[in-house]
Amino acid sequence: MIPPDANAGFVAAMEDVLETYQKPREPDRPLVCLDETSKQLIIETRAPIPAKPGQPARHDYEYERNGVANLFMMFAPLEGWRHVKVTDHHAAVDYAQVLKELSDLHFPDADKIVLVQDNLSTHTTASLYTAFPAPEARRLANRFEWHYTPKHGSWLDMAESELAVLTSQCLSRRIPDKPTLEKEVAAWERHRNKHHVKAVCNSLPKTPGSSSRGSIPNSNDSHD
Repeated sequence: MIPPDANAGFVAAMEDVLETYQKPREPDRPLVCLDETSKQLIIETRAPIPAKPGQPARHDYEYERNGVANLFMMFAPLEGWRHVKVTDHHAAVDYAQVLKELSDLHFPDADKIVLVQDNLSTHTTASLYTAFPAPEARRLANRFEWHYTPKHGSWLDMAESELAVLTSQCLSRRIPDKPTLEKEVAAWERHRNKHHVKAVCNSLPKTPGSSSRGSIPNSNDSHD
């Protein structure tokens, strides 16, 4: 929710993101929202009891932790496209590699990629310089138009909404290892992209100090 005494920094960042969302689609300047989350991998120590009519599957309370995987969500809400990259870590070099793939693999023909993301410490151009030589880091930094949600306002990031859909539809169960996670996430991704699931806009209440109400898209899972 919007802080009741929203400060100037919050309002400025919020209006920048809302203005970015309200611009019409430009094929040469795709809008891409980025967010990340983690998933605890769980190995069943006893075989679960399969579901029966009128009775869901049952899992034993005992389990074995098998590490944590990180998931980067890249979501282009106006294109109805998303891609999830599973990594072992969420360090600066992982983030930098995601941006390189966005630039050179997923949107190589774009004049500029309009990037919306939260204020996580690794979500800066400095991560590019950590991962790549300076000329390559500068090239990649210039491939993006950088926009940030306000602090305590990450809910304005469309990728966060798409991650919530992924969690409810795919991640809310025990997954034993990274290969299984990658397989499940890829299947979910293909299904969403096949239906070109985009976003719907919800109005925001006028914020103290804000010049307009604005609106924010939310992921639409009506096709699932």
